[in-house]
Amino acid sequence: MTMQFVVDQNLAGAEDYLRVYGSVKLVDGRTLCRQDLMQAQALLVRSVTRVDEALLAGTQVRFVGTATSGVDHIDKEYLQQKELGFAYAPGSNANSVVEYVLSAIAGVDQKLEQLFAGGTVGIIGFGHIGRLLADKLTALGIAFKVYDPWLQVSHMHSPCNLIEILACDVISVHAELTHQQPWPSFHLLAADQLAQISQQSLLINASRGSVVDNLALLQLLEAGLGPTLVMDVWEGEPDLNQALLRYVRFGSAHIAGYSMDGKLLATRMLRDAMAAHFGLCLDDEPRSTAADAPLLSISKSDQNGQASCLRALLQQSYDIALDDSLLRAGVIGQTNAGLNFDTLRKQYRQRLEVAGRTVRADAPDDRTLELLSAMGCVVDPVKQVNQS
Repeated sequence: MTMQFVVDQNLAGAEDYLRVYGSVKLVDGRTLCRQDLMQAQALLVRSVTRVDEALLAGTQVRFVGTATSGVDHIDKEYLQQKELGFAYAPGSNANSVVEYVLSAIAGVDQKLEQLFAGGTVGIIGFGHIGRLLADKLTALGIAFKVYDPWLQVSHMHSPCNLIEILACDVISVHAELTHQQPWPSFHLLAADQLAQISQQSLLINASRGSVVDNLALLQLLEAGLGPTLVMDVWEGEPDLNQALLRYVRFGSAHIAGYSMDGKLLATRMLRDAMAAHFGLCLDDEPRSTAADAPLLSISKSDQNGQASCLRALLQQSYDIALDDSLLRAGVIGQTNAGLNFDTLRKQYRQRLEVAGRTVRADAPDDRTLELLSAMGCVVDPVKQVNQS
């Protein structure tokens, strides 16, 4: 069966996965229009493309996939009405986002030390990412609380109300964006909620920009109040509020989930769902990045406490300060800031996750081994440096 696939040009590995089934037409996700789809049977997008009747009406598209966990950019009701196949990639980027969050915490002052000493992380949203973050914190021995009003209390670990979350030392936002009642997440953290967060706390948003009221947050910061901020997502993307960026400790261009591992998994999930929809055969082995990744290393000096060890491990895989500097250089004072924001995403460097990687550890003690295991690493018994 020869087919044409229209694919966002930033979908990792798409040509490798799909060309065996037909032609692959790569397009800019922001400028994708109906004319691009006139010969296509399938459309694979990311979060920057709005998929609805205006885009699909009159085309031959029979299947839509989005390489994202969120689906607020997809008109699912229209797809159902037209009996179009649909798939998304929940959980594909979860570990990437979790490692981004841990890297952010590790990069802000002594927050990581505070958490290992008994501090608490507040998790807003208990979907794939929130759950994985909770699992990772449990494995690391870090306390956390969870808020997700859409879930039954029995389905969550350490459930609490939003007021309790806002009192935590670190608040990490992972809610889906929804306007649906009775618990819309749009501006879930508005002026009143933001004012309740201590200036000693760290607020991280790696969900959707509009879950946090960016203007209210800016006004709070301009008044000399507000928490320390790490923001990967922004209202009005790609044209973010430059004044707000100036107050943020670390900012990035919506790339928390942009590890190569997560990107390839998302593309593979869409390929598999599409193949099932059209009755296509699957005959390739999954691509792996961990097997070819360079070794990570933990020296004896890195093992001076859990925070030191985790920080050393994370920094070898991801440099959040680099993404912050790239965003500021591309956005602040630039007339083409929106274009630069998208370019940062399109040309994002290859980033590998810590999970699955092999670590060379210098005479690791039990605590170090437990931490490496919690992060999903493997200690190479051959290359490991032995005590003499």
